[in-house]
Amino acid sequence: MSAMVEIRSVHKSFGSVEVLRGIDLEVAAGRVTVVLGPSGSGKSTLLRTINHLEKVDRGWISVDGALVGYRKGEEFAARRASGKGGGGRRAGKLYELREREILKQRTGIGFVFQNFNLFPHLTVLENLVEAPLAVQRRPRKEAEATARRLLTRVGLAEKADAYPRQLSGGQQQRVAIARALALEPKLLLFDEPTSALDPELVGEVLDVIKDLAHQGTTMIVVTHEIGFAREVADTVVFMDGGRIVEQGPPAQVLDHPRHERTRSFLSKVL
Repeated sequence: MSAMVEIRSVHKSFGSVEVLRGIDLEVAAGRVTVVLGPSGSGKSTLLRTINHLEKVDRGWISVDGALVGYRKGEEFAARRASGKGGGGRRAGKLYELREREILKQRTGIGFVFQNFNLFPHLTVLENLVEAPLAVQRRPRKEAEATARRLLTRVGLAEKADAYPRQLSGGQQQRVAIARALALEPKLLLFDEPTSALDPELVGEVLDVIKDLAHQGTTMIVVTHEIGFAREVADTVVFMDGGRIVEQGPPAQVLDHPRHERTRSFLSKVL
């Protein structure tokens, strides 16, 4: 199965703190990868590099065969074709895209944040149609029809005219998922989508994500929900200290971890 996401030798630092220390990862089309790890392990930063909210210092990321945030020069293309890899400008000729090109690229990568990030002054329906109208230039009638269909899909058809402040946290997060889907992305990224929710609201959001997984949506989900990872993930990735310590099927990583650091982490959260 072809890789929808390809991450090679990615490094990222904030000042003197190296947050990502050489990440290599592939995510196949139609598969769900769940990323686990302690706070500060680099999980959220990794997600943000995938849609270029954070620039990488070294390495490269591609989604559906296209470099994210950059275009490649001839030397880079030759190295990649030869299998030598390499990253950043030292591997030769990575040129950052213009902001307009990056924004267009992001329309194919949906991002659901832990704190919803809905526009408070817009209704639910307006939150969903804003990007399709502004970025993709879709006709309003088409954008609204798509938005209403997606609200039905996440169980909130009756909330189209409500404002975010009138919704529960779980409802707001379901709206955020519908908003991400409105751009018809190739890939969905979830950054701890239930961490800001009261415990009784977690299930309604996870049910929507599970439904997306069953429909073959390519997803990378950063979460602390081990039961969700066991049920939905095709691959579980455990990160610590800016590195991928272990990855594999849920039954292997969660039930028979090979690395002591993974075992230690799971003993505290299971």
